Amino acid sequence: MASLVLTDSFEKLPDQIIPQNMIAQSQSGTGKTAAFVLAMLSRVDPKKDYPQLSSLGVKLSTNSLVIVVAVPRGKKLQEHIIIGTPGKVVDWGVKFRFLDLGKITVFVLDEADVMIATQGHQDQSFRIHKLLPRNCQMMFFSATYENDVMEFAEAIVSSPVIIRLKREEESLNNIKQYYVMCRNQDEKYSAIANIYGVVSIGQAIIFCHTRKTASWLAEKMSQDGHAVALLSGELTVEQRISVLDRFREGKERVLITTNVLSRGIDVEQVTIVVNYDLPIDLHRQPDCETYLHRIGRTGRFGKSGIAINLVDGSESVSILKEIEKHFGELLQLHWGHEVSPGYKLTRGLKG
Repeated sequence: MASLVLTDSFEKLPDQIIPQNMIAQSQSGTGKTAAFVLAMLSRVDPKKDYPQLSSLGVKLSTNSLVIVVAVPRGKKLQEHIIIGTPGKVVDWGVKFRFLDLGKITVFVLDEADVMIATQGHQDQSFRIHKLLPRNCQMMFFSATYENDVMEFAEAIVSSPVIIRLKREEESLNNIKQYYVMCRNQDEKYSAIANIYGVVSIGQAIIFCHTRKTASWLAEKMSQDGHAVALLSGELTVEQRISVLDRFREGKERVLITTNVLSRGIDVEQVTIVVNYDLPIDLHRQPDCETYLHRIGRTGRFGKSGIAINLVDGSESVSILKEIEKHFGELLQLHWGHEVSPGYKLTRGLKG
């Protein structure tokens, strides 16, 4: 028998099952997805075999793997729950008429903070919303709620129940966050080598800002005899699945990636997340939302985890200060420092 754990804001499942509109903020790994999926399933009557659609979930994350089967022209989709990106749902409902948006009973917008930042998705979401019936239950989820995200939410969800986190609660309490000062790229690599010695108690994900850096780091670690996997945006869906499957099976203990993996992927064994490069947006400004999602790949569902940030140069120091301003002060890590019971970095940095 499968078990399901809901935590924090989503432990009171009846709040989601009752057909009420909702705007909710949730930390990573707190059961958000399970909450709205169960809300959808509660609206599907298993005793009836009818072709109408009962639920619609729109999820932006490019990491979500949705297998799209070709649908003959003129034929309606038979599934009760449809999951897709905003653009795909617009195509299905408007362009090809594979589904009738006027029969949707539950509409979920997930990862709205990313939709705001992605050109076109916000307009497509509004277009879908206009075609939904008035009595459709609206559920809106986002990890962060800046002013533009809240305006987006209120424009789509009427008379909602609102669940918000305090600013100090946005960072995950069960993740210990550290930073390491490095003078150059050589010291950053030495820090990675030191961290690798800790991974015997679990697995690690290392985030880089660019594909070039991720590829360089993966190659250098492989040359030094480490078993690492590389996941970046140019891989096909099949290649991504293969890389993740090998990582989940423990064939590689370290996964090096870009922001392509910062959302929507759950690997239970991950105990350490390393930001080789601190996250920045397209304007090279500190990206606190991505930071939150990155470190949320560990410490899932109440388990403890560690996030280590490598800091080199004045730009990354400034980024670190903004992250600390948003989430609270991080602890500086020195090798030999006991970071948590069972976790100790014993090798020294090369100077």
